[in-house]
Amino acid sequence: MASTAPHRLALLLLVAALPAAMSACAGEDFPSGRSYVTCEDLPYLGASLHWTYDASGPSLSLAFVAVPAAPGGWVAWGINPTGTGMVGAQALMALAGGAANSSALPAVVRTYNITGYAPLGVAPTPIAFLATGLAADVGRGGKVRLYATLRLDKGVKKVVNHVWQVGSSVTRGAPDMHAMDADNLAAKGKLVLSDGAAASVPAPAGGPSSSGDGSGEGSPLSRPISRAADTAGVSAPAVVVLAVLGFSTMVW
Repeated sequence: MASTAPHRLALLLLVAALPAAMSACAGEDFPSGRSYVTCEDLPYLGASLHWTYDASGPSLSLAFVAVPAAPGGWVAWGINPTGTGMVGAQALMALAGGAANSSALPAVVRTYNITGYAPLGVAPTPIAFLATGLAADVGRGGKVRLYATLRLDKGVKKVVNHVWQVGSSVTRGAPDMHAMDADNLAAKGKLVLSDGAAASVPAPAGGPSSSGDGSGEGSPLSRPISRAADTAGVSAPAVVVLAVLGFSTMVW
């Protein structure tokens, strides 16, 4: 019996890994016709990112999911090709416009080139990437889901800086400033793009700041979940469960 102790310990470690496999982003139920190869629960603001990267374009098809800071607020996500903070971000924003608690009222999606800390207006501003398929809906729990496809530059690096944010209100069609709490300032990271899979790397560390690319605290992102198993008709959590069951039959 003593010889089975290491195997039982390994089994316990597998079971402990189940919550990670059952990550919240993997359970997001998108409308028919919308599916993504990879998803990731972002470490701040309760947000998640779902995406498929096509290197031949290159293009990035994505869904950003987050709850606005208050009903009628907004959510935003963007790539920053020039820095690690908010300034320079090529952002996509979904403004719930009072519809954060109603799936019948879609959010409005706009593009914004974030050049500084001045208030954003009603009119969108052009961004560095061609953005198509802009749309949004409101899911369960007031989650606003922003959809888009970005045509990236041919020379895009496989590691891109990305930022995300949520706001509480919209005034006369324009988004109001988001909170400056620690989580808001830390909502940034690095995303590693690849065909069919991805991995995250830590954002550069830095103290909170109210200006420039140094705003926010760098942090590692959680490991993305590949949907490769889903394409075979088996979910990632199910694969882990089957592995645990199979391993247990070998131990006992």
